[in-house]
Amino acid sequence: MLVKGGLVFYAVNPISLLCAVVAGPPVRCFFTNNFFRGTIVDKTDSGKNYKTMKTHDERFAEMTFTSVYPHYLRKVERKGRTKEELHQVIKWLTGFDDQQLQVYIDTKVSFEIFFQNADLNPNAHLITGLICGYRIEEIENPLTRKVRYLDKLVDELAKGKKLEKILRTS
Repeated sequence: MLVKGGLVFYAVNPISLLCAVVAGPPVRCFFTNNFFRGTIVDKTDSGKNYKTMKTHDERFAEMTFTSVYPHYLRKVERKGRTKEELHQVIKWLTGFDDQQLQVYIDTKVSFEIFFQNADLNPNAHLITGLICGYRIEEIENPLTRKVRYLDKLVDELAKGKKLEKILRTS
């Protein structure tokens, strides 16, 4: 047993205890059949993995649009869609035309700055569903939600959905 930060960690062997300590608060560690399972959740049991969400929020703030754009383009082209369609989807969400988009790609701006300068579409809130295991409408961090909006639109484009549906028009 170990007490750290007001939490009590129990372990059946030193390796399990080490795993629990490295994670640090706020955690609760679960044990099954006398083995550490490695499940880490926040104290509120809201179902969200506190450590993972915080890491995503920080990563998205620092990640550059330039580093992700080629992956978006490759994904849609591999599925038979065009660069023009991708730009149309990005323009719908952000308001950036091709020229502005190229400036953001060339200057290697972070997603934080990219979305600060964007004029987010008023219908962006209609983008719902799961992306990378997270329900978009439940993401609390505004920047993370905007990045996931873009991810979802790119996914829908790659899956062959009609542009009218992707752009949330009648």
